[in-house]
Amino acid sequence: MRDKTELRDRRRQRIRKKVFGTSERPRLCIFRSLNHIYAQIIDDTKGHTLVAASTLDKELKDLKGHKGNKEFAKKVGELIAERAIKLGITKVVFDRAGYKYHGCVKALADAARERGLQF
Repeated sequence: MRDKTELRDRRRQRIRKKVFGTSERPRLCIFRSLNHIYAQIIDDTKGHTLVAASTLDKELKDLKGHKGNKEFAKKVGELIAERAIKLGITKVVFDRAGYKYHGCVKALADAARERGLQF
C-alpha cells in the first residue's frame, strides 16, 4: 500500500510534465503542510523564484490562530498577488503540486485571483 506522500508525489510529477513557467507566464507553486502554507512564483526557464509568500512572513507571523487553515491561506494568496503585481507579473500558471483543488488550495487561488492575478 502506498502512503499519502508517495501518491501526492506521483500526482505532482504528472502535473509538472504539463505545467511549465516561462518569463512571460511564471508558475505559481504552492506547498501545504499541517501548520503552514507557502506560495512561490517561479520562472522555470531561469530556475529562479521571483516572488514568495507564506504564513511565516513578517506580515502574518504575529497574527494569532492556527496558520494551516483557509483563513491564512487566503491571506497568503492576497500577499503573493500583491507582491507579484508590484513586480509587473499579472499572468501565472497555477501548480497545485498534487494537492486536491479544495480547502486551503482553493482559498489561496481565489484570493490571488481577486487581487489581480490571472490563471
